[in-house]
Amino acid sequence: MGAGDEPVDRAPAVRPFLVTAGRVAGAAGGSDLPPMPVETQLVATAAGLERLDLMSFERHDIVAACRRPQSVAEIAATLRLHLNVVRVLAEDLSAGGHLSVYVPSADIARDVSVLRRVIDGLRTIPDSGGTLRDND
Repeated sequence: MGAGDEPVDRAPAVRPFLVTAGRVAGAAGGSDLPPMPVETQLVATAAGLERLDLMSFERHDIVAACRRPQSVAEIAATLRLHLNVVRVLAEDLSAGGHLSVYVPSADIARDVSVLRRVIDGLRTIPDSGGTLRDND
């Protein structure tokens, strides 16, 4: 077996700062604004779905996943993206008219069922080694 014939392992994950070009806030936002809450609902717009094929990788996947309302935490877990990457890209997609963003009222933070769903969603996000967190 030659050097070129060796099996190739899974490619390393792309670093989050590469996906967002080093930004920690969306193009329309600023670092002085609080981050988008994990329970924020994202929904694809008609314009976003029409331009789906023109979008790059992660943006395409986020808009496609938001054909039905999804929270930021659910998108991060489903797509296996860093939570802050989803926040930054969601802000960009919202500013471009591709996503509608619905930030829940402060009262929803007191709803135990919502908090439980967010916690469960966050637990499905694997760590950098691909291991899922405990479900305690």
